[in-house]
Amino acid sequence: MIVSNQQEVTEAVLAELSRAPDARFREIMSAAVRHLHGFAREARLSEPEFHQACAVIAKLGQLTTESHNEVVLIAGSLGLSALVCLLNNGDRGQTDTTANLMGPFWRMDSPRTESGGSIVRSPTPGAPIFVNAWVRDSSGRAVEGAEVDVWHTSADGYYENQDPAQADMNLRGKFTTDANGHIAFRSVKPAGYPIPLSGPVGALLRAQGRHNMRPAHIHFMIYKPGFKTQFSQVYSSDDPNLETDVQFGVTRALVGQYVLHDGETAPGADVQGPWYSLDHHFVIEPGEARLPKPPITGKTTGPRPEQAVLERTGH
Repeated sequence: MIVSNQQEVTEAVLAELSRAPDARFREIMSAAVRHLHGFAREARLSEPEFHQACAVIAKLGQLTTESHNEVVLIAGSLGLSALVCLLNNGDRGQTDTTANLMGPFWRMDSPRTESGGSIVRSPTPGAPIFVNAWVRDSSGRAVEGAEVDVWHTSADGYYENQDPAQADMNLRGKFTTDANGHIAFRSVKPAGYPIPLSGPVGALLRAQGRHNMRPAHIHFMIYKPGFKTQFSQVYSSDDPNLETDVQFGVTRALVGQYVLHDGETAPGADVQGPWYSLDHHFVIEPGEARLPKPPITGKTTGPRPEQAVLERTGH
């Protein structure tokens, strides 16, 4: 088709897409083209602005490495990751769900750990935390034999893959639920942290007057054949950034009660002083047990990144 005006550009692209043999591919790509072309028209996109947008997209890929994923980071910062999660869980967006963002720091092959064991694998300062979690199906029955992958930051806000001072796979572990759908583990209480600002995500946040903080949380990934694989994050009830999470990930179902114990006997005999506990329940749905491609595959070989914090401005 020889194009004679701007409207015919969209028609020409959609006509070519209609030739694709895969029906779902046709549906997704046709919707993408309609919305992208509609966006350009609605925003009256100039040629310099279009070139700037192309440069941002290229930069997202250039900054994505084995230990950092800028693409996942910007998807979260635009709320797209949270939207896709909520559209696809909780009976396809109809009910509450304990599903949440995968995040950019999940790694495969975390060490198998006995229930009740510690995931602290190198000296890591921080208040001890003792976690109990239960996995149930949508009818309330305990799910036995589910693999539960766990990971979180240190008390100064670094995942082990960002921090050469931490042992490989520190604060990561994989557990198996018992007949009651239960796992338990010991760790240190994680801290909230600022997401990196060195790339397009930082420019996006500065332009909006937003801060770059994530509230403290522990990640869980629950896998068992017959059930949809669930990624989750349980956020700390005492974190000041619950209402303004830079990744829009906090839901009511995932605000966990991180309980401070001071002067009470801890489950670990070596614990002196204050400690925390967390009890949380997860509900998984029937579906396909499938793992996505990990957003990172290794540990940084350079220094850990600087933690710059933006202030939230405006109304």
